[in-house]
Amino acid sequence: MTVESARGGGPGSGEATPTPSPAIETERLSRHFGSLVAVAPLTLRVERGEIFGLLGPNGAGKSTTIKMLTTLLPPTAGSARVAGHDVITQAAQVRRHIGYVPQLLSADGALTGAENLALSAKLYGLGRAERRHRIAEALEFMNLQAAGDHLVRSYSGGMIRRLELAQAMLHEPQVLFLDEPTIGLDPVARRAVWERLLELKHRSGMAILLTTHDMEEADELCDRLAIMHEGVVAADGRPAALKAELGPEATLDDVFIQTVGGSIVEGGDYRDIRRTRSAARRLG
Repeated sequence: MTVESARGGGPGSGEATPTPSPAIETERLSRHFGSLVAVAPLTLRVERGEIFGLLGPNGAGKSTTIKMLTTLLPPTAGSARVAGHDVITQAAQVRRHIGYVPQLLSADGALTGAENLALSAKLYGLGRAERRHRIAEALEFMNLQAAGDHLVRSYSGGMIRRLELAQAMLHEPQVLFLDEPTIGLDPVARRAVWERLLELKHRSGMAILLTTHDMEEADELCDRLAIMHEGVVAADGRPAALKAELGPEATLDDVFIQTVGGSIVEGGDYRDIRRTRSAARRLG
């Protein structure tokens, strides 16, 4: 399914201006596990400076899609380019140009916030002088400068998530992947993360692809989104347009339920629930 149709130049525009390559572009990307089709042929395009949401019940194919786009899982068929690089033949280049914040804990509670950032900076190959500058900038941007010398185990859930975002953006990636970025956070902490993501998008032009089960979050953050169901994109578009198709009072919850039916009740297995509750507990 094509998530976004091709754009063409207008008449009388003269010589064509080269179109910047999209941040993410897939062509009939798919992944099978034996006879199980986790992701059916998927064609999508995410532009630079855009926040794109992948929604769907557990088992819909969201995580498998992200794993393929971040080079953690090879596709069965099709192709994908991230930040202009092929995920199969140029995997190392892809990894250098992306940031990834998983759902599970990625910060070390036995280190301070600044030490966590320093470790990430070394892994990204940043020089010593550049590391100091980037760490100070990241702590300030995420409003963590006062807590930079405190152990992460003393942080609140919202502070941990902002630190993890800071770790992922240290090397100024072109594309940022977020898996359930605010799961388990209280409303105040969740709103703080939203504000930082929107600032990050507007400040850097970074493309952000996120997964979420929070329809309010998708409505607030996403320029466009796709709802996956059983490995297939079942609906896609701008949140306002998707709601308008159902009626003037429709919400994204209505769109989701209309698209996937009762899957939101039945979806997921023991491993999914354990992972989700573990993440919620450590961020709570």
